[in-house]
Amino acid sequence: MPTCTVHPLPYQADPADYFARVRKAPGAILLDSARPNASRGRYDLLSAWPVAQLSPLDGETGIAYLQRLRDSLKQLGTASLPEDLQLPFAGGLMGYLSYDFGRRLETLPTLAVDDLGLPDAGLGLYAWALISDHQRGTSQLVFHPSLAPAEAQRLLHLFHAPTADDEACFTLKAPMRGDLAPEQYHQAFERVQHYIHAGDCYQINLTQRFRAPCQGDPWHAYRALRRACPTPFSGFQALADGSALLSFSPERFIQVHAGQVETRPIKGTRPRSQDAVEDAANAAQLLASSKDRSENLMIVDLLRNDLGRSCEIGTVKVPELFSLESYPNVHHMVSVVTGQLAADKDALDLIAGSFPGGSITGAPKIRAMQIIDELEPSRRALYCGSLIYIDVRGEMDSSIAIRSLLIKDGQACCWGGGAVVADSDWQAEYQESITKVKVLLDTLGQL
Repeated sequence: MPTCTVHPLPYQADPADYFARVRKAPGAILLDSARPNASRGRYDLLSAWPVAQLSPLDGETGIAYLQRLRDSLKQLGTASLPEDLQLPFAGGLMGYLSYDFGRRLETLPTLAVDDLGLPDAGLGLYAWALISDHQRGTSQLVFHPSLAPAEAQRLLHLFHAPTADDEACFTLKAPMRGDLAPEQYHQAFERVQHYIHAGDCYQINLTQRFRAPCQGDPWHAYRALRRACPTPFSGFQALADGSALLSFSPERFIQVHAGQVETRPIKGTRPRSQDAVEDAANAAQLLASSKDRSENLMIVDLLRNDLGRSCEIGTVKVPELFSLESYPNVHHMVSVVTGQLAADKDALDLIAGSFPGGSITGAPKIRAMQIIDELEPSRRALYCGSLIYIDVRGEMDSSIAIRSLLIKDGQACCWGGGAVVADSDWQAEYQESITKVKVLLDTLGQL
């Protein structure tokens, strides 16, 4: 099997300096751990100038698109890394799947308005990546064997040369405002309660969108938000029309490593406090909450079923249930579901059987998605989709794109939501949808 060429660079804990050199290039993407000392914040990946850019065609099904992605990986060609290296990417696909990519996998209504026009998916096929390993303190260029020697030399020169980023400012032209007034949210909440009591569903993730006109450089906004809210599944993707995706997600969707599969659903949230006693009390209250445990368990059961479609029978386990993870703005309740990928399945089969993630739809999933389309006035776009990489060896990692923004056509959009169950209180749920993104909204408002 051909082996990738690896070139060491000076280690950078913050990827900003390296990414500044390529961020205006076609297909520029950064998958940013943003937490160098965290167990799930080991690697940063960045790249640009993809061999191909792949978005769904008009009328193309999700399965057909995923097959095109599979074919593109075969076209690039399999490759290995030197034996002494543990790196997550040897060339392959990086990009996003929007929440609405799920419409290409399942039959859903089309009531929610598509007023943002974001393609349902956008992945590039990359023959190189710059990867920083924060556990070992290394940064290195990884060149797939198919990369032309002249292009390899150009990249080496680019990343060894001094950088001079011409980052511009970013500002909101008005405060971020929610699309739903409290009473409109209340009405949607009551409809969810009606469906729950009628037996249509057990849980619905109800979301509202916040937006404002804006101007300036989205990269400046990303760097400010990253400082305010560092999370292990952050990312920045520049799109061809000048739009940008900014994500600060704490949640893993699915990881595949050496055939082992892991998903880490988040369900259950409490705000952080600057008062240490109050903060600890909030965390303890979350862990003791029977309501939050019930919500979490519903999604764990859903994901066990989703993973079971592509994993060996009997291998799907729940090694962690109701763990606590804390971030600058919130405490979260997190569980872990694992499995062994079946011999005749691959990472794209997992996507086909599990997307979008159950933690941001509700249960049962398809009925929940139908109700979401009825009650949320506009489509979610990137929100609750995924930032993802899949390499030529079959390795994959992906996020649930919560705490995410789309900056497009002079407008910044951000979404916040939470799970509604039978004993939910509408005012508490409405406030939670704001709490989850407050640090993002406040930070943007101060730029």
